[in-house]
Amino acid sequence: MFYHIKELQYNAKPSQPDPVYAKKLQEILGGQYGEMSVMMQYLFQGWNCRAENKYKDMILDIATEEIAHVEMIATMIAQLLDGAPANDQEQAAKDPAIEAVLGGMNPQHAIVNGLGAQPNDSVGYPWTARYTVASGNLLADFRANLNAESQGRLQVCRLYEMTTDPGVRDMLSFLIARDTMHQNQWMAAIEELEQTQGAIVPSSFNKEYEKQEVSYSFYNFSEGTESQQGRWANGPTLDGKGSFEYIQDPKPMGQIPDLKPGPAYIHGTPPKEMREAQNQTFQS
Repeated sequence: MFYHIKELQYNAKPSQPDPVYAKKLQEILGGQYGEMSVMMQYLFQGWNCRAENKYKDMILDIATEEIAHVEMIATMIAQLLDGAPANDQEQAAKDPAIEAVLGGMNPQHAIVNGLGAQPNDSVGYPWTARYTVASGNLLADFRANLNAESQGRLQVCRLYEMTTDPGVRDMLSFLIARDTMHQNQWMAAIEELEQTQGAIVPSSFNKEYEKQEVSYSFYNFSEGTESQQGRWANGPTLDGKGSFEYIQDPKPMGQIPDLKPGPAYIHGTPPKEMREAQNQTFQS
């Protein structure tokens, strides 16, 4: 059960309206790595969790906080849009700076959303559940969560650099700090799971079914050999079950594809000999 309280988790008060920046802020609301994505990702991971209760509880703790972040950003966007409809055309024509600002805002903020936020990214692409990951394998999911928080924190830091508004920066600094905490949480959970499950997902798969002779081979499939210098090409593997092997000139191991012609009802392009046979049939 969820319930709502009126106070935000943290302040979301810009110093002055800025409809152009409101458009930019939409990215961390409804973008691929925005707060809506992590909110829905964590909620479904938590609701679907079949592991120990400590994991379910932790996931839903973070998921519920992300709901608060969605509300904070939506509130900030709405306030950044204050006064946006007062775009006096005569004034805009006289002042190129005003005209440029009004031209750079998202017109849907006024036309469609009534000076409010929308569940879209910064270019108006609608949020989609395909951004989310909830596989039922906690190690796989927590790695996806770490990626989401890493990308999200990166984008919030970039947005911080794009404004000088102290109120906006104050809220973003809070979100940046929470992303720091969440990255640490997911890393801690990943480390704990790897100690019991191993590093490779899924751990339950029978290794005898794996083509083990290529399990730890690094193929040099591009010009240059600089990649050989990395940790991923030399020494023991991270799962502790083998050693990396660098293959300088990997050779093909498969057959040359040779597909049979499709049946006549497919109306594909038959081989030359079939076309010639068909032509003779038509001529006769």
